[in-house]
Amino acid sequence: MPERRLLPRSVPAAVGVSSRAVGALLDRLERLSVECHSLMVVRHGNVAAEGWWAPYAAEQPHLLYSLTKSFTSIAVGMAIADGLLSLDDRVVDVLPEHVPDDVSPQGAAVTVHHLLSMSAGHAVDSLEEAWRLEPGDLVKGFLRVPFSEGVGEVHTYDNATTFVLARMLEKVTGRGLPEFLDERLLRPMGIDEAEWDRVASGRAFGFHGLHLTTESVAAFGELLLRGGRWGDRQLVPRDYVERATQLHIAGRRTGEGSDGPDFLSGYGYQIWMSRHGFYGFGAFGQYCVVVPSCDLVVAVTSAQREVREAQDVLDAIWECLLPGLDVADSADDDAALVERLRSLSLPMPEGAAGPLVPVVATLEASGPDDALPGGAGLLLERIDGGWRARFEGLLDIEIGHGCWAASSPLGRPVRAAGAWVGNTFVTDLYVIASPHCVRLTVDADTGVARARWTTVPLTGPDLLLHLRAPLMTRPDVA
Repeated sequence: MPERRLLPRSVPAAVGVSSRAVGALLDRLERLSVECHSLMVVRHGNVAAEGWWAPYAAEQPHLLYSLTKSFTSIAVGMAIADGLLSLDDRVVDVLPEHVPDDVSPQGAAVTVHHLLSMSAGHAVDSLEEAWRLEPGDLVKGFLRVPFSEGVGEVHTYDNATTFVLARMLEKVTGRGLPEFLDERLLRPMGIDEAEWDRVASGRAFGFHGLHLTTESVAAFGELLLRGGRWGDRQLVPRDYVERATQLHIAGRRTGEGSDGPDFLSGYGYQIWMSRHGFYGFGAFGQYCVVVPSCDLVVAVTSAQREVREAQDVLDAIWECLLPGLDVADSADDDAALVERLRSLSLPMPEGAAGPLVPVVATLEASGPDDALPGGAGLLLERIDGGWRARFEGLLDIEIGHGCWAASSPLGRPVRAAGAWVGNTFVTDLYVIASPHCVRLTVDADTGVARARWTTVPLTGPDLLLHLRAPLMTRPDVA
């Protein structure tokens, strides 16, 4: 565990959390085959349960994907409190240099409120089309995409709204979004590990790209639960937090698989409403769940493979954890839960140590889930405790046998474990600054190697891109 903690710890029984209920939650997630990376349960301001699935660890920041949006919303709220923005400010007035000559009346009417509530009037997420229309100016592209719905009338999950908000914030404050949040929110809370992925210009996405530890996510939930107060400081105006975490626009069915009851509960200001409170959510299962009526925060990071799993996790929290609140189990139950949480691990490839001689192979790539280019040579050689994979001209990665080996070949950390199954070498390479994993297979008989993502990152399949900090790419998250 990190030496410095943001939140106090407590045994579950002391804060009215049933250890057996937390165990039931773990059982449900395991039964559903949800690949969890971390879980933290906070009750009455105290951490009652926490665990990380090795090779993920407490001190490692984790990519939050769209949970980043909720942090951007809070930054906007602070700028509003400073008198630099208002909910009624129009994009065309704050960012006139980005307004197309033929901007439509609907586009001209879009305000901060419409962006925050994702009710700008686009029929579908505008990001891809905006980028296509204006490769060098996503704000202008956003305003050029046809507004087929009435402004303020329909909720459409639209990543570009948050990108525009970030640019508006930067215009009125003269600060980058990461710098503004570091100074005004994160560092005052004691959070100093934040990392930000960026677009090619160097600016933060706004709608994606923030990396934080699980405890920092839980602390953010506590901040919202306490109305923007952290300790004895009111970091975010209470009235904005209350506004951001209340319903502004009804949810609607999209037919994309995420139409569970909590995704249809409506939307606040870059924060989802739920049947029991509100939550921030990011792709592949990054959650900051707040239940005000229970004085409860639950933080989860994971690597969900199917969209339906998003609702499954929320259902598990409601059905397993909530019934166990204000129930005190025995000290033995609490101790058993602590031990279970300490021993969590993702499965490692099982098999033999294999040959002592090096194995030479060539990477093959033919599909959208390939992580490395085809044609590169691979040298797999034995070292103490495992292997070293040398990808010719690309990178070297250390791989453990029966353990997770650590390396940081291009800056960001990788944890890898592998084994031989017959004449095939199988390795899982976790890019643990993210939810994502690459499965590497090497066929010693044919000399063919494949490196494929188990879940392909939304910012593209190039592994080298994801091993550099900060990741810098075009804003093409879908």
